[in-house]
Amino acid sequence: MPLRPSQPASAGASLERRLGLPGAVVIGVGSMVGAGVFSALGLAAAQAGGLLMAALLVAGVTACLNAISTAQLAAVHPTSGGAYTFGRRQLGEWAGFVAGWGFVTGKSASIAAMAYTVGLYVVPGTDWTARWVAIAAVVLLTGVNLLGITRTVQVTVAILVPVVLILALVIVAGLASGPDAGSPAPPAGSAAPVEPSAFGVLQASGLLFFAFAGYARIATMGEEVRDPRRTIPRAVLGALAFTLVLYGLLAWSLTRVLGTDGLAASEAPVRDAVGVLFGTDWLWLAVAGAALASLGSLLNLVAGISRTGLAMAREGDLPRPLARVSTRTSVPWVAQLTAAAVVIILLLTADVLTVVGFSSFGVLVYYAVSNLAAFTLTERVVRSPRWLNLTGAVLCLVLAFTLPAMSVLVMLAVFAVGLLGRLIVLRVRA
Repeated sequence: MPLRPSQPASAGASLERRLGLPGAVVIGVGSMVGAGVFSALGLAAAQAGGLLMAALLVAGVTACLNAISTAQLAAVHPTSGGAYTFGRRQLGEWAGFVAGWGFVTGKSASIAAMAYTVGLYVVPGTDWTARWVAIAAVVLLTGVNLLGITRTVQVTVAILVPVVLILALVIVAGLASGPDAGSPAPPAGSAAPVEPSAFGVLQASGLLFFAFAGYARIATMGEEVRDPRRTIPRAVLGALAFTLVLYGLLAWSLTRVLGTDGLAASEAPVRDAVGVLFGTDWLWLAVAGAALASLGSLLNLVAGISRTGLAMAREGDLPRPLARVSTRTSVPWVAQLTAAAVVIILLLTADVLTVVGFSSFGVLVYYAVSNLAAFTLTERVVRSPRWLNLTGAVLCLVLAFTLPAMSVLVMLAVFAVGLLGRLIVLRVRA
């Protein structure tokens, strides 16, 4: 169905408030229960070793502090853009730009990681075939998002229910088995067992953090939430609480089934655990769960990144055509199509571990700005002491700079390009 002519950015096109509390919670959970479940736990175990649960705890605490700040800010500023808007209004234009640039670049990398996870589970062991499957998934879900936020929620529910049931089955079966019962040996040629260390825990926490950041999707869609002052804080905290419990139980289960070294060596730990628990004839169950979960995250991430792009385009920090909104579906369609194109480029050029690091660094900087913006609020919708906001900002920066060095250096270069580009544009306009 073709889109009707869109409103130009100069017209001040706005989105419609169609999301209630259940829909907002679904968006948050659907964004988090994805690649983090099916790939990031293995990557984190390779860094933290036997201290995986400690890394998960650090990532979870950081996410909780950020969620409180996000809920505070989104209730006071219920519009599109998330921390880009919050930083701009509370700290100034440059702080807002840093947050927005970190989000659109970091989350583009996150979408690529999740799409690649779909490909790995559907066609394991064939890198380029997996990449083409990932590209097809991005194209399909971009099409769904172009139909409007109501359709996005409906498809997310259809995806999320079977995924949670599959993960619940793996959790129950894994915890019912004895410790390391039937654990496979690490693959031949795999890395030596990981020696746990404090630095490894922080690095693993940074990798895990990108899997918890889905609650920000609720804030980036603040312009589409009904009664945002009540709905957004409840949805943000409720979605995060559910996901924290789910991730903790799953990490415990996978460690019991695969063992610490087996989990660290696994590219697809849930699939390997299903093979151990139920036999190879049931591997399709993990494949279906991973594909569906990652598709759900993709669906909501593409929606979230387009809303931040919309907000940045309205202010001139990204090209103004990105602010065009369809009059039929109330969707920022140019921003969505542009985000999909960027993700496809990443899928054709990037390494998945590095991509996860890209995402984590950009999003951690985004949340650091969000925490600092929350510290400056005079109106405290969610009752909490201000020192929690500063603690959240410090934790975000600590985790950001303990990520793999290549991820940090590349994303610092990406930030430098963005900041320099904005400076040049401002000089030209002046």
